Amino acid sequence: MEVPGSSKPMIATQEEMAEARVPIPYRDQCAHLLIPLNKCRHAEFFLPWKCENERHVYEKCEYELVMERMLQMQKIREAEAKLKQSHKQGTIPLIPKTANA
Repeated sequence: MEVPGSSKPMIATQEEMAEARVPIPYRDQCAHLLIPLNKCRHAEFFLPWKCENERHVYEKCEYELVMERMLQMQKIREAEAKLKQSHKQGTIPLIPKTANA
């Protein structure tokens, strides 16, 4: 399953995420890393120093997704600004500029 506009593929299936009881807001392209992290957390009684590697890999994946979305939004804003600027140049002003102003 591909997510439009994302470079990361969706690896975990909906069935795997439902079976692992991944909350719906966390079912993104990094869910395949969250499943083993949660299993490790449960096995190690949520001791923070036990699953450091899994947590680091998951957080890096989430960070890359956020940075990708920010870059896409920046491109959208630049395109809108360029479109707005082109529309602004071709219009006639409602209040004419006087020679003395």
